Amino acid sequence: MGPTSDGDLWEASAGWWQDGFTEGADPEYVEQILPLAARYLAGATEVVDVGTGEGQVARLAAAAGARRVVGVDPTVAQLDVARSRGGGPGYVRADAARLPLAPASFDAAVACLVFEHVTEADAAIAEISRVLRPGGRFLLFLNHPLLQAPGSGWIDDHVLDPPEQYWRVGAYLVEDSSVEEVEKGVFIPFIHRPLSRYVNAMAAAGLVIRRMEEPAAPAGFLARAPEYPAAATIPRLLFLLAEKEAVAGDR
Repeated sequence: MGPTSDGDLWEASAGWWQDGFTEGADPEYVEQILPLAARYLAGATEVVDVGTGEGQVARLAAAAGARRVVGVDPTVAQLDVARSRGGGPGYVRADAARLPLAPASFDAAVACLVFEHVTEADAAIAEISRVLRPGGRFLLFLNHPLLQAPGSGWIDDHVLDPPEQYWRVGAYLVEDSSVEEVEKGVFIPFIHRPLSRYVNAMAAAGLVIRRMEEPAAPAGFLARAPEYPAAATIPRLLFLLAEKEAVAGDR
């Protein structure tokens, strides 16, 4: 019998992720996600990368000059590779909802395509706020919740005359947990939540949104399949930049 728990699924799928999305293998990371992370981590000196995987965003932060970078992930198979690739960060095995880190110990936190897989989202956002100093920044990258809702997808409708292509939005307002076969034999757990869930959890944790971006898919991704350019106006990525509020008595 194959693995069934979320943790087992991630342990079994670590190689798939490493081969397909790191070390320059994925154009969306190379052309879009990593440049956005570099831009908004610029100047940060102490960074925590929550859900670091094999550490590519953590390494980016270290290469940009952060003197202390900590990557946190629950998956042993990811952390083993992260440590082997070096680059300066230190790594800790832990869940996002239970960070073994001191309060107010970082000036930047990043979670890159992580919260789609985090069960305890509110607790994880509260933990990120706890470990940030007042004025610290939080970079949140998500697969766009509106366009990635269950049942969403590109429709080639030949019933209409003339035929049309359009993007169908699925059950956006319904929170949904599923396990998807993303490649033959590779099963990944996903959790869909509407954007308001993230925004309200951030507000409750004292994280004020300063910027939001919905970039078009980059050229390298659109070139991967003939049908992709037809969806060039459909954003796949959502980026939120938030700042930890200062409260009375903070210094």
